[in-house]
Amino acid sequence: MKSVQVLLAFALLALVSTFASASDPSPLQDICVATNNLKDGVFVNGKFCKDPKLAKPEDFYYSGLDKAGDTGNRLGFVVTPVNVEQIPGLNTLGISAVRVDYAPYGQNPPHTHPRATEILTVLEGTLYVGFVTSNQLNNTLIAKVLNKGDVFVFPIGMVHFQFNIGKTNAVAIAALSSQNPGVITIANSVFGADPAINPDFLARAFQLDVKVVKSLQKKFWMNSN
Repeated sequence: MKSVQVLLAFALLALVSTFASASDPSPLQDICVATNNLKDGVFVNGKFCKDPKLAKPEDFYYSGLDKAGDTGNRLGFVVTPVNVEQIPGLNTLGISAVRVDYAPYGQNPPHTHPRATEILTVLEGTLYVGFVTSNQLNNTLIAKVLNKGDVFVFPIGMVHFQFNIGKTNAVAIAALSSQNPGVITIANSVFGADPAINPDFLARAFQLDVKVVKSLQKKFWMNSN
């Protein structure tokens, strides 16, 4: 009887192990269209790796995150990324960071990272931050006011935002669980798409007058070009 139990436990462990290893790695780019023509193959899931014997300290190093970014734009914020583009040694390690600077009342508008969870730490200032759950959880807003030293987590794929509600500059550092987390700013994607999404469709989807939609499309297209 005992040998049967051991055999069943072993079989269950093997089955679980099979399921656990039967998934693809998360994508590290927006799209990756398959091709049988190697001459046209330009993207891989990550970056090609150089000979590890040729690695040097500079491959794992970045300097300048102490420097404030220029917030002189219409939203009053700027992101300084530190991902695999800045630190080649991050390739395949599944992590990156950003510095975010906010002018007084500056905002990082609603956006999502399709490939990463984000954990944000406030270094200076006061931020109102939050994310919205999916339709499955009734689009619930989960938000909080953060002060210096406070930490907040934005789950992967959730639409989230930050708003400097103070009268002074604010600074935050965030870590993300991908070497290339990606970012989709909701308004830019919807109203600034090129070519433009049919305004009649957007008017119905957002319950807006079509003239308002066309005006928004013009503004976002001009701001992105």
